[in-house]
Amino acid sequence: MALFLLRRMAVFAATLAGASIVIFLVLDILPGNAALTILGPDASPSAVAALSHKLGLDEPALTRYLGWIGGLLSGDLGVSYAYDTPVAELVLGGLSVSLPLAVMAMLLTAVIALSLGVFAALRHDSLADTGVMAVSQIGIAIPNFWFAILLILLFAVRLHWFAAGGFPGWGAGPFAALQALILPAFALAVVQAAILARVTRSSIVEVMREDFVRTARAKGLTRRAALWRHVLRNAMIPVVTIMGLQFANLIAGTVVVENVFYLPGLGRLIFQAINNRDLIVVRDCVMLLAALVVAVNFAVDLIYVAIDPRLKAHAP
Repeated sequence: MALFLLRRMAVFAATLAGASIVIFLVLDILPGNAALTILGPDASPSAVAALSHKLGLDEPALTRYLGWIGGLLSGDLGVSYAYDTPVAELVLGGLSVSLPLAVMAMLLTAVIALSLGVFAALRHDSLADTGVMAVSQIGIAIPNFWFAILLILLFAVRLHWFAAGGFPGWGAGPFAALQALILPAFALAVVQAAILARVTRSSIVEVMREDFVRTARAKGLTRRAALWRHVLRNAMIPVVTIMGLQFANLIAGTVVVENVFYLPGLGRLIFQAINNRDLIVVRDCVMLLAALVVAVNFAVDLIYVAIDPRLKAHAP
């Protein structure tokens, strides 16, 4: 088991190293000059050259890459070109919105999807099963930004239950902050829940056809008891896989919904940094997102071993 963990951690580190190289190369070859963007198109060449030198943009690519990685490892993320603010402050501010939003959306996704998936699986090939699958198909087809606008029109404009956008900050109290995240979280959760419900239903139906489930039923267990005692644990592997991918996607892909609700999250920060050619902010944010995605996949691997005894037995 210890060797298994060491191997997974080695893969984790190698993936992050590869991601850092790709991120740096892609952003380094982008056209444009951050110094020219900051100073404006009317700036003199000498002023642009002086600012480029101050920002280190005229240094060799390898030197800039090693300096960037050294800063990441030491916790020094640098200073934003556009905001003249430490990048760490900007990232932590955005993450304090995006991470709770992703967690809320994932919790809603899990509750809705697992409930619908189990409900449909227990009524396989019935009218209720067909109805759940039809609703989930509609959910998959709905763009989350369009659904977000509908939520704003209904709950903010017509019913006045929630604000149409903005974030009061955690200093205003947990209730006010979480209330501002409810509609965005629900907008994100609908599509993810539709996908996960279909996976859950298919996985449960497949496991319920296995011989060990038929044996349990033959020994007198009811269909519902067999589901809770034997089926769910064995059906969770594909479900956990999808949940891990969805959580990583929720962390990295909230930019559209954050812009619809005017939330100062990580996705909106990246969007603004790209417009400002603030490459150091973009690099650090994208690297952070890559690290979070890899960390989620690492956690999913550990959950596999925890919930499936067969994987635990074969783990080195």
